Amino acid sequence: MTTPQGHGGYDVRITALRQSTYPDLSAQLEYPLAQPCCVRVGQVWTSHGAAMPAGMCEEAWKTLQPFVQTLCDGGGHFYGEWMRNPYSACVSCNDGFRPMSFLLERL
Repeated sequence: MTTPQGHGGYDVRITALRQSTYPDLSAQLEYPLAQPCCVRVGQVWTSHGAAMPAGMCEEAWKTLQPFVQTLCDGGGHFYGEWMRNPYSACVSCNDGFRPMSFLLERL
């Protein structure tokens, strides 16, 4: 792997791809929330220097951040031959009731 000079030398595009929902789990286990998820499918952010973009869900960011950091630092090839583009990752947030899947792409 080649790493650019400096820390966080690449930008990373973050795209909200798809949200799964599990209404049976929500009905059984969750207290109703006024706004359970602030992210909408199709939203796009850019992380500069591995910083959390404005408007990004803070809880989702906790899951995405290690992957974004690696991509910003020039890394990739997560889990071997996982992604067709080795400088990308498809990662879901940790919401067990309505996880959002995000595409992370090094720019």
